[in-house]
This record gives sequence, C-alpha cells and structure tokens, in this order.
Amino acid sequence: RLAAEPGNMKLATSVLLLPLLNPVDVAEQVATLDHICEGRLILGLGLGFRPEECEAFGTRMSQRGARHSEALELMQRLWTEDEVTHHGRFYHVTGARPTARPYQKPYPKLWLAAMSDPAIRRVGREGHPLFIGPVQPYDTIRRQVELYHQTLQEYGHPIPEDMVIVREFFCADNREDALDKARRGFERKYAEYSAHGFQGNDEEMTSKITGDLEALMDDTFIVGSPDECVEQIARYRDLGFSQVSIRLFYPETPQKDVLDHIDLVAKNVVPGVHKL
Repeated sequence: RLAAEPGNMKLATSVLLLPLLNPVDVAEQVATLDHICEGRLILGLGLGFRPEECEAFGTRMSQRGARHSEALELMQRLWTEDEVTHHGRFYHVTGARPTARPYQKPYPKLWLAAMSDPAIRRVGREGHPLFIGPVQPYDTIRRQVELYHQTLQEYGHPIPEDMVIVREFFCADNREDALDKARRGFERKYAEYSAHGFQGNDEEMTSKITGDLEALMDDTFIVGSPDECVEQIARYRDLGFSQVSIRLFYPETPQKDVLDHIDLVAKNVVPGVHKL
C-alpha cells in the first residue's frame, strides 16, 4: 500500500534482523517488494541486540555476525544465479531455482547497520554501505567512520556512495523550547529501550542510555532551532554521510508539538539542508 504513494521517493527498511530470519524467504519477499515499488527499495539489515529474541528464534547471540554474513551471501546468490546449492554452517539449500528476481539489477541497494567497532569492521570487510544507529556521540562516530574507511581499504573495497546515520531529532523555534518539548518523549522512549536490554558500546554510553538523558540530548541527538538543526546535520555531511535519517515521533509528545515540529522541518530544515 505504501509503495503507491510516495512518487519517486525511495523506500528503505530499518532494519531487518537477518540472523533471526530464513534467508530464502527474505530473498523472495525482498525481490517481490522490489517489483511492487518498481525498484525503489533499499534493504537495511542488522544483527539485533536482545538475547531473548535470539532464544525465541532458536539462535545464539554469539552467532549473529556469522549468521548474518552467511545469510546475506546466500541471498545474493539467490538473486543472481539460476540454480543455487549452498551447504554452510547455518543454512543448507540444494538445487534451489529462484523464480522471483529483484527489479533492480543485480539486487536492491544494501545498508548494513552497525554500532560496535567489530560490527563496523565486519561491514567494511564485506564492502557494504554503513548504517549507524542513533546513540553514538559525534566523536565516536567520527572515529568509527575512520575505522570503516581503513577496513574498506584494507580489504580492497571502494568507498560506497551511501553512508547513513540515524538521529533522534526535535526542532522548535529555539533550543530551549525544543529541549522542553522533546524531553518527556525521549525519556519514555529510552526507558523502554533500557527495559528491553539496549546498551551502548561501553559503560559511558550505556550510562547515558539508561539514565543520563541530558548528555544524549547535548552531544548525540539533534535538538534545537531550524538553523541549529541544519548546522548539526552539516557536521555529519562533513564526515561523509550521504543520508541522515531523522526520527520525528515520540511517545507522550502532544500532537500539536509534533505537527509544529514537522512543519518546521519541512519549511526550514529541509530547505536549509539543500543549501549546504
């Protein structure tokens, strides 16, 4: 239903937890969806972070990276080969003859999510576009972008044209007003994240996620006036990010504040970004 509405806009998933899924099924669904949206699909993939989810799907947290890499390799073969036989560590296929091929050739653009340094290196080692989540502070991201580029070079991959970052985002007439309107929604959202076991890469980041919300709003989230938001987006542009995915809706935020916020983004932030 959504594919018919946005004109030429791209449609991206953010993100499918591939280690929990059957890659043969995912490959067929993605190929079908790519035809429905006439080649405008971008496939975002990630590992997941909750042991409970891994247990529910019969996998182990320690196997996520290996499962993800093997599953993605199998999917790429299913999208491009006439007959596929694969006997790996986790997945087994004999003589599969795919009938659903993606609209895009050879397959949709891939964005691979990563937060920890080992995950950043895995994405670089495989040569895929990087998709960074919402909680790493700017200085950490700057270091991880350097790590990503070093790993790409180490394994002989060109720098992909896409590199994507997600940011929590709230815009108002001034920073003080934006912080005031956003605070309750941020608190509720990150309390839920914490309750579900979401943590950072280290003790400092974990303490911010689980309690030090002011620090997150100060050095990680994009919050402020339209001009301040554009300036913060520009910092990520300067690191080489091609897209900044901004989150606009938060629990317990009054509808009027959300609509005013979206209006400012449309009328002031987006035009400001286009001028960068």
